[in-house]
This record gives sequence, structure tokens and C-alpha cells, in this order.
Amino acid sequence: MKFLLNGEWKLYGFEQKTTPIKNLSDLAGEKWQPAKVPGEAQLALYKNGMIPEPYYGMGMENLRKYEFYEWYFCREFEIAKLPNKGANERAYMVFEAVDCVAEYHINGALAGKSENAMIAHEFDITEHIKAGTNEIVVHIKSPIVEAEKLADEFSAVQSAGQGCYEGLSLRRPISSYGWDILCRAVTSGIWRDAYIKYRPYNQIKQLYITTQSVHRQENKASANLNVAYQIQTDVSEYRDLSLKIEIFDGEKIVCSHSEKIWFVTGSFSIWFDDCKLWWPRGYGESHLYQIKATLTQKEAKLCSFDAVLGVRTVELKRTPITSVESPGDFRFIINGVPIMCKGSNWVPLDAFHSNDKNRYEEALALFYDTNSNILRCWGGNVYEDHAFFDLCDKYGIMVWQDFSMACALYPRSPGFYEKIVTEATAVIRKLRCHPSIVLWAGDNECDYNYLWGRKMDPNSNYLTREALKTVVENEDPARPYLPSSPYITPEAYATKNPLAHMPEDHLWGARDTFKAEFYHNKTVHFISETGYHGCPSKSSLEKFLSPGRIFPYQDNEEWILHSADAFGKNGAYAYRVHLMANQIKEYFGICPENLEDFILASQINQAEAKKHFIETTRLRKWRRTGIIWWNMIDGWPQFSDAVVDYYFNKKLAYYYIKRVQSPVCIMITEPESWHCEAKVSNDTQTSYLGSYRIWDGETGETISSGHFVSPANENAHIANIQASQGEKRLILIEWEIEGQKSCNHYILGHAPMELERYKNWLKTIAGLDDMFEACSIGL
Repeated sequence: MKFLLNGEWKLYGFEQKTTPIKNLSDLAGEKWQPAKVPGEAQLALYKNGMIPEPYYGMGMENLRKYEFYEWYFCREFEIAKLPNKGANERAYMVFEAVDCVAEYHINGALAGKSENAMIAHEFDITEHIKAGTNEIVVHIKSPIVEAEKLADEFSAVQSAGQGCYEGLSLRRPISSYGWDILCRAVTSGIWRDAYIKYRPYNQIKQLYITTQSVHRQENKASANLNVAYQIQTDVSEYRDLSLKIEIFDGEKIVCSHSEKIWFVTGSFSIWFDDCKLWWPRGYGESHLYQIKATLTQKEAKLCSFDAVLGVRTVELKRTPITSVESPGDFRFIINGVPIMCKGSNWVPLDAFHSNDKNRYEEALALFYDTNSNILRCWGGNVYEDHAFFDLCDKYGIMVWQDFSMACALYPRSPGFYEKIVTEATAVIRKLRCHPSIVLWAGDNECDYNYLWGRKMDPNSNYLTREALKTVVENEDPARPYLPSSPYITPEAYATKNPLAHMPEDHLWGARDTFKAEFYHNKTVHFISETGYHGCPSKSSLEKFLSPGRIFPYQDNEEWILHSADAFGKNGAYAYRVHLMANQIKEYFGICPENLEDFILASQINQAEAKKHFIETTRLRKWRRTGIIWWNMIDGWPQFSDAVVDYYFNKKLAYYYIKRVQSPVCIMITEPESWHCEAKVSNDTQTSYLGSYRIWDGETGETISSGHFVSPANENAHIANIQASQGEKRLILIEWEIEGQKSCNHYILGHAPMELERYKNWLKTIAGLDDMFEACSIGL
């Protein structure tokens, strides 16, 4: 039985340091307000009219005082039937996510405590639940006050960004303390489902099915699967127990195996003949099977366990260093096939994480639509729920999953190590059945912080070199593990110039011009972060900025807050407003003084930059093996590198990216020796024949045309185009494969460009397909 506790609760709030509440009975007579679960206390304040809309204007600043509040979420529920004690059934109270330090009471009894906002917590309440009316109280303490209590654990080696030191000890997403991609929203609440569940004693507690090997021959495949399990049973002897594994394709059983088991843990192999493989988007079908595992005793069913199966192997082929003289490698290999990775970083979908699940489907549809085959769940975020990974499994989107640590030196204490190990174990056990996950990574940019912040060897980081590595090896040995992103290996550190020898890196340069030598001279193989600013549309700005603050941007406190800096004009991220303006000036030689042209110029600049980063990655295949650009969509209304704003309005870059991430794409290199080269890049397992035309976008003159061969999963030369460094031209490209037409464009020349001339180019570029109809930047 499962009884959902979602819905309306009573909410009490008090400043924790001066609270009048000493016992739960003191709540009687205190004023309460309605609150939704899943939900945060701060959202309840807004919905009840106690604070203005947080995302509008300077609204987020109204949340600051509530960081010091403690909250009581209370509700009653009716239970008609108690657990069956004769069947040894137990009752559990389950909270999928609570932010953050909390105590859980049922009918006046303390059921348990938690201090991690990102994993589920469950408590045995069999002895406390009763037939009829029951009362639950969840007491959530201030994350700031509770962090203060841990201050004595602080060591001089710790470091963090502005406003983030209070986030180092408690396990909640560090981006919520204020980041360059998210507002400061130090929330408290029950932000995922809560429920009562009756569970029989007999159960399959763990089931881990992995693809050990794949054997491909022509259009058929077979696989060797390994099944690891943990059961709990009250039978007196094990010799009559069997674990039956059935693999379903829809409603049809396509493989069945029954294994006698002799202990509560164990493993065995299954040969799965004539199976369909799971492939990343573009490389084949992302086929999924359903698994039903059944524990039986002399054919009598005791319990069962359901899971998803994608038959695929994954390997990360990686060298410790790379250089011009000694090229290395960093590439993902699925089912023995190297994959050219194209996709985006995944950042929080909302500052109020109870809203995340409502945005999953529409947000992930953007990845599918842009032909992305990978995303990186960035380490400043929460861990997403099953619904997220179900969609990634379905769409063929590989997931690079960071553990939730970012841009800091975290505590180096046994107590903190234990927190991380517990968290990682829970996360892996929850998510490891999803075939979309192809990598666990220890953190985001913490190696950088060792190198820069304290000038220490990042390989001394026990958390990522030992603790998390051991957890992954124990809980999910079939997947690769990367200690950090980027990972500074012992070999790279020994060179004394590690950033020049990184096989995988984040390319954040001065961001003056996207054709800068910084991007072209890097020896990196895999780009796991890089981005460029783009202003949201006017219609979006009008939704989150006050009428008098929409423009100009100079000395505009609302632009600074939504850029996103929670600390005003002297904050660490206040520079981002002028960065966006300076990027416009760099590309066009001017910065427009009217809003419409400012938006358009910014979006053009961003679009050309993101397009350029992706193209230069694909054009250097396999010297470069992937790009995960920053980023697809905002988690609140802001000025950012995202190509889709919080309201799901697409910027121009979205459409350019969709074109250049098509599985087969013709692109043009930068000029060298008086010529550009037109190349076709094929990121599929099929070879194609096609026809093409390349022409001048202003005169209509054909530059080159003909037929081409595009070999599977490789690049091929199509034509040389006469060009010089001093020219500025729009070149258009169209090709046809099996009756399907596609297009692209190339801007020859370096900044500054003429904005008025580009406006005319843009009409031509958009008109190549239906992009013009969809584009909403005001042409």
C-alpha cells in the first residue's frame, strides 16, 4: 500500500534564534498558513501574498531574511488499515527530498532526522502509526543557523565563491547560495513526493543488471548480462529460493532465466540472444526493455522488482595528458562505437526545486529537437529524479552525472567524507538502472580550486580520488568514473603547466571574440563547458523587469540581480552585464543604444559564437571528440549563456545550434592559404550519398555544387572555396540526402561586422528553412 501525503499542509515559521517554540505543543495557537507539498516555505509566502513575486524585479531580495527561519510543516491523514503484522509487514514514512536539516514526528513521536536535501529519507513508523487520524510534523531548521553550528569544523584550506561558504558543510545544492547562473534562493521545504508505504518483509532490496559484453554480427546482436542482487526474506532455508528474470519488449517476453539462489546476496549471468541495442541519438534506436525480477519459493511468488534495461556497453577512452607533440584521447565508446558528443550542460531547472519535475518534459524536448546526444548534469545542481532519466533513456541522450559539489574546496573531515559516501551510494543505487547514464564525475571544477585557490595538488583530494572512486567501483563497476571535471591528473600536474595538457577542459577565456586564439590553440579533446552571452527577448524582459528598469543596462540594479548577482554592483558576478555589452561591441564595433537592436545584436553574437564552437569541434573530428556547451535553458529569468530563457522562449542561437548539430552537416573551415574548406561531418553509423550547393548570400552566385560521399562516423572533404582573411561575406550551404534537404551558413571574416548588413543577412539565413517562422527576435 502507498498513501500519498502530497497536497495542502499547515506551515508555521519562526526566526530560529528567537523562536518561541520549545515543544511541538507550543504550535497550538500560533498563526499558520497553507503550504503545498511538494513545495518550499518561500513559495508558500509568495502564494499567500506575504512577499511579492520573487522572480520579478528585485523580488529575490525579500527572501534573504527567511534564510534564518525554521519551519514546521504539519498535516493530518486518515488510515483505515494498519500493516499486516501476521505477514511481517512494516509501515514506512518516505520523503523523497527535504531541504535540509529536519526532524520528523508522527503522532508526537520522533521518527527520525535528516540533513541532506538531495536524497530520499525513510523512517519505520510501524510502532507509531494508528488506525484513524494521524498527525505528521516535519520540523525544518534554518540552513544558515545550522551551518553556523558546524563552523568549528572549518579549516583554513576550505574555499568557496562569494556567499557560498555557508553551503560547504550542509548537503544542499551549492548554486542556491548565489551563482553566475542562478539567483540566491536558500530555501526550505518538502520539495519532492512524501508518502506512507507498507512494505512486506520479503523484498528484492537491490537489483543491478549490466551489459558485460555485446556481440554484433550484421544486423543482429547478442549480449552477456550480469545480474547482482540483494534480497530480504523470512523463509527458514534458502535452498528452495529462485530469482526469475524476465525481459519484456512491450508485452512480449523475449528472454527468461531462473536462477537458484543460496544466499541473500549474489550474482549470475544471462545470455540475451537476438537483442536490440540502446544507442545515443543519431547512432541508432535507443531501445528499452522492461525487467521483472521475481523471488519465488517452490514456484510461489514472494516479491518482485521492476526495472528498465538498455542493452549497451560504455567505455571512456581517456589518456592522462595531451599535447600538440603527443596527442591523447578523451572519447565515449558505446557498444564498441566511438560517439561524437554534442549537447549542453544541465543546470537547475528552477531555483525552487519543487518546480523541476513540471519542466522536465519541455526542457528535455529541447535537447531532442536540437539533435543533442549528451547532457552534463552539472555539479552545482540537485540530482534529478527518475522522470528525468526516463526521458533521457527514451530520447537517447547520454548523461554525464557530476556528484553535487562545485567550485570549492570542501571540508576535509571524516564526518564530511561519510556524508558524501552515504549520498553517493544512495544516488547510484537509485539511478544505476538507467542506460542513459554513461559517466559519474566527482565534482565540477574543484580541481581548479585546488590549483588556483590554495595552490595545492588536486590529487590530494581524498573525496574524489578515494572515497567517491570506491563508491562507484562498489556500486556501479560497469560505468566509468572521472574524479573531477576538468580532471587534473598526477601526470598533468607534474608538467607544472597542467592546463596546457588537459584532454578534457572548460573553455572560458576572456570571451572577447569567439574566434580568438584561446579557443583554437587549445589542445583539449573534449570541451565540457564553453558559452557566450545572449540577451532574452523583449517580451521576456517585460515579464521580469520593472517598466522603468528594462533599459538601459548601465547602473541598473535589476539587470545586475538578474545577471545573476545577489550582492549588487560590487558582487562577484556584477561584471556579466558589461561583459554582454562588450561582446556586442567586440563583434559589431558599436553597442546599440536602443533595446531592440541591443537584443538583436546580442543574440546574433551568441548564435554565431555557439555555432562556431560546435562547428570547430566537429570539423576536427576525431582530434576533438565532443562539446557540451553552456547551456540550454535558464533556471530563473536572467541574462545568461542559455539559448532558451526561463519562459521557454528560444534565442537565435537555438536555431543555429539545431542546424549545426544535425547528424550529417556540411560546414566551412576558417580561411588558410587563401582557401576555406567545405567538409561534411557524419555522426551516424550509415554512409550517405548526397548533393549540395554553396553560394554567395548577397549575390546568389554559385560558388560550388555537385555530389558528395559522406562516410559513416567520419568527416570528408567536399570542396575548396577561394577566400581571404580580409573579406566579409555570407556564404550559404544547402544539401540533400535521400530526399531530405538541410542547410547551414558561414560568415567569412573577422569582427567588427556591420549590424545593418547582418540584419539583411539574417533574413536570408532564417529563410533557408522554417526558422524564420519560429524566430521571435523581432525581425
